[in-house]
Amino acid sequence: MSNLPVSLPPTLSGTPLLGNALQFFRDPISLLKRGLKEFGNIFSFRLGSQPAVALLGPDYSRFFFDQTDKLLSIRSAYPFFISMFSERTYFFAKPDEYREQRNIILPCFQGKKMANYVDVMARVTAEFMAQLGPSGQCDLTSTLGPLVMKVASAAFLGEDFCRRLGKEFFDVFRAFSGGMELILPLWLPLPRLLRSKRAKVQIQEMLKALIASRRRVPRVPEDFLQTLVSARYSDGEPVPDSVIINLIIILVWAGHETTAGHISWALADLLRHPDYLETVLDQQGAVLGDGTEIDYEHLQRLKRMEWALKETERLNPVAYVLMRAAQEDLELSGYLIPKGSSVFLSPTLSHRLPEVWQSPDVYDPERFGPERAEDKRPYSLIGFGGGTHRCAGVNFAYQEMKVILTLLLQRYELKLLDESPQPVSGARTKWPQSPCRVRYRLRERRRAPSLWIPPEPTARCPFHASVH
Repeated sequence: MSNLPVSLPPTLSGTPLLGNALQFFRDPISLLKRGLKEFGNIFSFRLGSQPAVALLGPDYSRFFFDQTDKLLSIRSAYPFFISMFSERTYFFAKPDEYREQRNIILPCFQGKKMANYVDVMARVTAEFMAQLGPSGQCDLTSTLGPLVMKVASAAFLGEDFCRRLGKEFFDVFRAFSGGMELILPLWLPLPRLLRSKRAKVQIQEMLKALIASRRRVPRVPEDFLQTLVSARYSDGEPVPDSVIINLIIILVWAGHETTAGHISWALADLLRHPDYLETVLDQQGAVLGDGTEIDYEHLQRLKRMEWALKETERLNPVAYVLMRAAQEDLELSGYLIPKGSSVFLSPTLSHRLPEVWQSPDVYDPERFGPERAEDKRPYSLIGFGGGTHRCAGVNFAYQEMKVILTLLLQRYELKLLDESPQPVSGARTKWPQSPCRVRYRLRERRRAPSLWIPPEPTARCPFHASVH
């Protein structure tokens, strides 16, 4: 202990009692930008009486992810997630249990299983477009959010379940998401916290019934849900239903919360940069051809769409901060980080550091091409986390977004009506702030129409009332 430094990283000025808490919860990005400008890539601030340390850039990101479950705790950093899920679920379980659960899930996002998801993604997107209509306008996040949820539900839980409970499942999940609370005590009887608790019970009951039906009549060939239902720990013990339920909840919830915002930003970014969009459309035509259905191999060749999604992850990361809690007093760069301190990474700021990225504020997806590969430095792109705690479903998310955007761009000409979308304010997931509207109409001459282009619609879009 005597060899540890005694001083925190340089500290931002704040008010005597609250420190920087009000500014952080009103506009966390502006606070972190001030710290970067005044002190550089490591600095501290206060959330009330509690010290917090911000770390920016790939080197500090490496430390952050390498020390998770060691010197840094993810469990202590997110108490509201323990309430929403369980202290024995995935990231929030003890390290050995987390590794067991991760080993169960990872095969579901690899190899042939990933290829099988393409058909599900394309069918759900085709059904969506069949209801969307030949022309109209919609708000991006409130329209694409339910679509993303429906794709994830169909892929993870089965298309039959999705058809029976699709809209109800989405509404219950949105209520459940209201349990996220960084500031106030979780025991307060706030309406949204109470709704979240009731929604959790509803979701659990839905999934209990679904798991029971799969135990009675196993699905052949095995899909995502059947893999979980049949899973066993390394000691041979079956995975309890309570763990399976919480794994499903956290995967569907996390996938929706991040992917809905990411795909909305990605489409807005493409529409604001028509020259690059034209190259995306050209590559789609070259890869898919005329009248060819979309499959896994095609998706691997749609590199310009992939680069666009990476550039959106860089410029508009939905998770604007990642958090841990110091498990003991520790030293970093000659500074003291006291036990119990909150430790933050900010993808939003780290993704725009000029020492890492060329022209960091410019939209330039080709920075991810093989000639430049600006993300080759480890931990430079962290929108989906890093290390052993990198999102297990990141490849699923990217594949899902590729399928949806490719099919939408094949079928429709799109125009962004709100030309300068901004992220939602406050300490919330950084989706585009509504309204972020798009006008759409059928292409007069489509680029490489595929098997997945549906017939002309006969009904209004069921996913959101703003679509017409």
